[in-house]
Amino acid sequence: MTLRRIAFALALLVASANAQEATRIPLPADHPLVGSWRAEMPALKCFEEHEIRADGTRTSVSADERAEAEYSISAFPSAKGFYRWTDRVVRTNGKPDCTGHLTPVGQVSVNYAIVLPDGQRFLACTAEDLKTCFAEFRRKR
Repeated sequence: MTLRRIAFALALLVASANAQEATRIPLPADHPLVGSWRAEMPALKCFEEHEIRADGTRTSVSADERAEAEYSISAFPSAKGFYRWTDRVVRTNGKPDCTGHLTPVGQVSVNYAIVLPDGQRFLACTAEDLKTCFAEFRRKR
């Protein structure tokens, strides 16, 4: 994935999310997205890590940024196999993420995740279309 495509996808996330609402909704502990995940971003010489908790909260590390968010993730995938993921940042340390941007408290993002057959990876996408995926996350052991 090129640096331009990653930057475009991240910009699209921010632009499309501002008018959205996010409500914290807990998930069953065995939901396939609950756990710790890592995405390598070689084009940015960076990585992101997310801990998705069953209680409807998430923590993340992206370059120097440390953030906390509340989310709602659909309990089941859509007919296309994607989970809808709405996320609202509730706390950040105010430092830049992998793209060099600052994430403001209150920012809402809507994304879609598709869990790959091995259950150990998922793709993060801006729509229910594999062509819009911008990162592959691997379950941390």
